[in-house]
Amino acid sequence: MVDVKQVADAADMIVNGYAFTRCAEGFRVLNLNRPDRAVVFSSDGKVLETSMDDIEVRIARDYPF
Repeated sequence: MVDVKQVADAADMIVNGYAFTRCAEGFRVLNLNRPDRAVVFSSDGKVLETSMDDIEVRIARDYPF
């Protein structure tokens, strides 16, 4: 299980319960309210990997990262 506090502490920003963290691929986004929901975006905003549904990916993508 993901340590939500550790992810939140390491995040570059947190918006509406989503923790955004820079990584080699681009950005990792974790829903802190549902830690089983995550997405990895490339630097240009393309989805590389996800466990989120399409609506949640769209919500996460709409934040300026």
